[in-house]
Amino acid sequence: MTYKFTCLVLFSLSAVTGVEQPRARTWTFDTDTIGNAPGGFEAAVGEWRIVEDPSAPGGKRALAQLAENSRPTFNVILAAGTNYGDVDISVKMKSVTGEIDQGGGLVWRAKDHRNYYIARFNPLEDNYRVYRVVDGRRQQLQSADLGRKPGWHILRVTMRADHIQCYFDGKKHLDVMDETFREAGEIGLWTKADARTHFDDLTASAFRASLVRKS
Repeated sequence: MTYKFTCLVLFSLSAVTGVEQPRARTWTFDTDTIGNAPGGFEAAVGEWRIVEDPSAPGGKRALAQLAENSRPTFNVILAAGTNYGDVDISVKMKSVTGEIDQGGGLVWRAKDHRNYYIARFNPLEDNYRVYRVVDGRRQQLQSADLGRKPGWHILRVTMRADHIQCYFDGKKHLDVMDETFREAGEIGLWTKADARTHFDDLTASAFRASLVRKS
């Protein structure tokens, strides 16, 4: 009886509000082996390894980008087999070091390692930016100044159709429209050049239409 009542309430709320229900998946990296690449990911560019980090929010391990590449290099790792269109994606990130570049960010709607959207935080430049990368060439869509912010931070991006919104520690800083990549694609993580960065708790939710639309 209780089960039937709960289902009825949830169905009724969906019918009245038309709210879309997210289906979430989280990669914690807690069960991956230190020193190895993370399971289920494809490292297209860079050296991505599991490292011990007692400060990691989700445990004692994090995914790190360790390569010291040249200035124009975009280090990219993609979650194999993911296919998100309208998406709510987030990650916890800590900049460790880097002389040419620092920080990093989220990749989504990726066709491959040369075509995708990227939202990244750079503590060297004290800014948060969203770009499209087409055939390996990065084009800035919007930028926000944040100031120097060491330690762990939460980067979050939502995209519905052509509407992109980017959040930093819960506050929205970027809001832009773009139609470059209309189809669903893979999600992943990104750094530039020699930026050594730790990531934890990558989460993605694909939105689906509610069973009953608003009348």
